Amino acid sequence: RFDASKTVSASASEKTASRAASKKPQGSITMADGNKRPRVEGGGDGGGGGNSLSSYTYATRYAVREMPKFEMPENGYPAAVARQLIDDERRLDSNPALNLASFVTTWMEPEAEEIMRESFNVNAVDVMQYPSCTEIHNRCVSILADLFHAEGRNESAMGTATIGSSEAIMLAGLSMKFKWKKRMQALGKDTSKPNLVMGYHVQVCWEKFCRYWEVEARFVDVESDPYTLEADKALALVDENTIGIAAILGSTYTGAFDDVKVLNDKLAALNASKGLDVRIHVDGASGAFVAPFLYPDLQWDFRLPLVTSINASGHKYGLVFPGVGWLVFRNAEAMSPELAFHTNYL
Repeated sequence: RFDASKTVSASASEKTASRAASKKPQGSITMADGNKRPRVEGGGDGGGGGNSLSSYTYATRYAVREMPKFEMPENGYPAAVARQLIDDERRLDSNPALNLASFVTTWMEPEAEEIMRESFNVNAVDVMQYPSCTEIHNRCVSILADLFHAEGRNESAMGTATIGSSEAIMLAGLSMKFKWKKRMQALGKDTSKPNLVMGYHVQVCWEKFCRYWEVEARFVDVESDPYTLEADKALALVDENTIGIAAILGSTYTGAFDDVKVLNDKLAALNASKGLDVRIHVDGASGAFVAPFLYPDLQWDFRLPLVTSINASGHKYGLVFPGVGWLVFRNAEAMSPELAFHTNYL
């Protein structure tokens, strides 16, 4: 509570000292190493304050002092200086709005960008603290499951968001490998030589999967127009050690779709004749967000009984920036339980 009767006027000497202090440079800056440096008048710390030239990056000491490129600097730099250096580094990069050759979304509505910015500091995997993130994520999985005609939909939809389609393909491939291994172990057979059949037109992440997880890559030559996977050639490479066949809905080179229905029908006949249980994963590539709308009658997804999983890239015609990927399974049984983890601290 303010009581005017108890206030005391400052003495003349105190007022003089106050005026003198106000004319002095405004303190110092504590750098990352803990040392104090005098603040440059007019915002010379590069922080953007003041109106003099010293408020600009190239007019400060940071522009004339050598800056380490591959080491942690002894002294820190103000945010404005660091921002300027990064902007300069990126200045000669291509303009994303002119990038029409990599199937990547380069524009989103401002409202979507605002939601992203507001969520930068959210640890989305912490379900207890941020339950809405999990709820929205699960709705997205369900929407895609419905779009791709999965058996599991709504709350029973099975899938996940990933860091691009590369992670989605790693998880899908692991699921196929785990399920193949269990089948072979149940039969008392060797599990040391798994293989995966795919065309030479696949994206490099399929080769990464095979190398990282010790799976033999069996490539099918893509020799004639439309340069897609030919079912007969693919089936010629299938045996009891085949964990699955990868089909592509939108080749990286031509954008052409593999004929997944023909592959499904011929594989079903091969499985029946040889007692195999080989399934198909569809790499949605550039087509998963195109085919359902432009070619709704094209059967490439879970309408085909041997398609057990599909990956899609949100930034490839899913109308979002890089790089969210999606992995959707036909149903809960189609996913290997080894992919799931349960914790009590998130």
